[in-house]
Amino acid sequence: MVCLFPCIVVAQTPGSIIPEKSVEIKDTARQTDLIDIAKQLVKIKPKKIRVEKDKTFYFSFLPFGTTVPGGTGTALITSTTAGTYFGPRKTTNISTASFTPYWNFKERFGLPLRTSIWLPNNTWTIQGDTRLMVYPQFTWGLGSSHSLNESTFLNYKYIRFYQTALRQIKPYFYGGLGYNLDYHFNIHPEDPNINLAQYTGYEYGTRGRSFSSGVSLNLLYDTRNSSINPLPGAYGNIIYRSNPGFLGNKDSWKSLYLDARKYISMNPARKNQQNTVAFWSYFWTVFNGNAPYLDLPSIGWDPYNRSGRGIDQNRYRGRSLLYLESEYRRDILKSGLLGFVVFANANTVSGSGTLFTSWHPAIGTGLRIKFNKASNTNIGIDYGVSKGYSSFLLNLGEAF
Repeated sequence: MVCLFPCIVVAQTPGSIIPEKSVEIKDTARQTDLIDIAKQLVKIKPKKIRVEKDKTFYFSFLPFGTTVPGGTGTALITSTTAGTYFGPRKTTNISTASFTPYWNFKERFGLPLRTSIWLPNNTWTIQGDTRLMVYPQFTWGLGSSHSLNESTFLNYKYIRFYQTALRQIKPYFYGGLGYNLDYHFNIHPEDPNINLAQYTGYEYGTRGRSFSSGVSLNLLYDTRNSSINPLPGAYGNIIYRSNPGFLGNKDSWKSLYLDARKYISMNPARKNQQNTVAFWSYFWTVFNGNAPYLDLPSIGWDPYNRSGRGIDQNRYRGRSLLYLESEYRRDILKSGLLGFVVFANANTVSGSGTLFTSWHPAIGTGLRIKFNKASNTNIGIDYGVSKGYSSFLLNLGEAF
């Protein structure tokens, strides 16, 4: 089965702060991408190289079809991305908007829009995540309380509205506030004989609807030169969210999300050759014990829905989740047209037991095809496997 969450084609992450040393123009003349191959096939002569000016507008459109998780069949997915600069390129990141609608010709439908705005000289960044989703999928309750074959199919609709504004405190370090809205409604198991609260052993947000409205405190540190295909650098993100009663919540609750990533080049002398070891870890927990069921930490539901390759999305859910992943990335051809990755990940959740009681590992490998050498964007085709489950994943850009 090919497994693809509709938002994984989005390449941007909240905060790609570019070091001064990385703004130099890269020599990509000897590299090859799919655009070069397409030009050769249709015999388009390359134009004369010219210096690009500030505020150049970029636009891309990529339609494709695949199957989706949860046994919901084939899906039509498109990805439209636009980008421009609101300040000097040497000191300002590119601002982007990505719209990735999808439809599986049956129950599942989504309209996700992500925005990443960078003001001149990166003094401010404004990050947005808006989704309208009809997203039925399997669920397994909390922790490891149910085996892989004991899932239940859960129907629901979902509206998300996240907006965060962060100001630069010092180079590579940002702080700010955000507003987060999660509204799940029409929540009901496909089997009318199943009581979701009894099945999950969890009372909150399992009947009809759940509404979470909160403010967040955000701290961000990022020295990577790109979020699309990160080269050496580090990334750290802290999100503390509070959902008080006066913002419309039935029960007040809080959450904490900690994310850390490190990228190490194994051959720093060759800037155009991929030979990198990457590490990713995040810890996600909720407090007060009354967060709605669908807002609890769950594998594959990190902010950019990239975790848990080789594990069915939503397979493990709990009050706390710890995730670890490492990946080796290497070019196959000197031109950079083809490359490969090997990866391993593991997670542990609290729910039916305490955190660290059991670990759920997965391993996999993948092929990389250079889609655009100028932005260093790859098409990734990954295969992951865990106990009792395996999947293919297609995405634009690296997993993390």
